[in-house]
Amino acid sequence: MLDHTHAAYVFTFFTAFVVMLQLALVIGAPWGQLSMGGKYPGKFPIGMRIAALVQISILILFALVVLARAGVMHTNYSAFSTVAIWGVAAFCALSAILNSITPSKWERIIWAPVATVLFACSVYVALS
Repeated sequence: MLDHTHAAYVFTFFTAFVVMLQLALVIGAPWGQLSMGGKYPGKFPIGMRIAALVQISILILFALVVLARAGVMHTNYSAFSTVAIWGVAAFCALSAILNSITPSKWERIIWAPVATVLFACSVYVALS
């Protein structure tokens, strides 16, 4: 049985996977078709690289919120994480929906399942 601590670790693992892809895009990997609806195939232009950096920051914050809510780390932020986890869950729900309906085949194949796992884990941790 998956407990809230394991769900937080699963969330963090998948978030790290997304962060690594975004970081690769920031440094010039030609994988633009895997992100942002596939609008920028190949290397991201500078503006999209900056957007990827912002996404990395947000994703790391989300992982910290989930880990704090699960009591894994930063337990002194438990009051904040009790509220913030619902923002994380809402964002993950939106991400799962958008990645499921995107015209980008690769986002539907790769990111819709990842976003769904992130949503499920965040809700599980939120309800614990």
